[in-house]
Amino acid sequence: MFALYITHPQVAIDPAVPVPEWSLSERGRARARIAAGSGWARRIGRFVASTERKATETADILSAGRLPVETDPDMGENDRSATGFLPPDAFEAAADEFFARPETSFRGWERAADAQARIVAAVERVLAGHDPAVPIAFVGHGGVGTLLKCHLKGTPIRRDGDQPAGGGNLFAFRLADRTVTCDWTPMESWKGI
Repeated sequence: MFALYITHPQVAIDPAVPVPEWSLSERGRARARIAAGSGWARRIGRFVASTERKATETADILSAGRLPVETDPDMGENDRSATGFLPPDAFEAAADEFFARPETSFRGWERAADAQARIVAAVERVLAGHDPAVPIAFVGHGGVGTLLKCHLKGTPIRRDGDQPAGGGNLFAFRLADRTVTCDWTPMESWKGI
C-alpha cells in the first residue's frame, strides 16, 4: 500500500499574521477541492496533518468530511520565527542557505538537519501504529516535505529535491519499504498508483 506526503497549496500571505496561522488563498482552496474529487483522495483511509492552519485546511478539504483529520505538531514547517516574515526574494535566498548548510542555523532558523530528524520521527511514529493495508496521507509543508523525501531516497539534504513553486504538490512512497514511487506532482493532476 502507499503513503502520500502532500504540501499545502497557495496561501493568503499576510506579514501581520504569524506564518503558522496563514490560511489558504482562494486559489489554494480551489486546487484542494479539485484534488479532493480525485480517485486517489477517496482511497485515503487516514489523514495526518501539521497543526499549522494552512495544512489542516488542506487536509480537511481533501478528506471531504469522510474522515477526521489527526494533527501532529512535529510535522510543522521548519521553525523560521527568528526572522519572521521575509519578502519572497529574501525568503528564497534564505531557503537556499537552509538547504545548502543543513548543520548550520540561518539567522536563528531551525537547522535543516534538526527539522529532518523531527519530520522523519513524526512520520515513523505515526506509521508504527498504522495498518499497512490502509493508504495514508501526511499533509504539511514544502521544506520539511523535501527533507523527508531526501531521507526516504537516501540522498543528502539539498534544495534540488524541493517541490515546484506554489505548493500543493505530493510525492508517494510505499508503506512496505518506504521507497519513493513518484516525485513531486501537483496534487490535482496526480493519477494515483
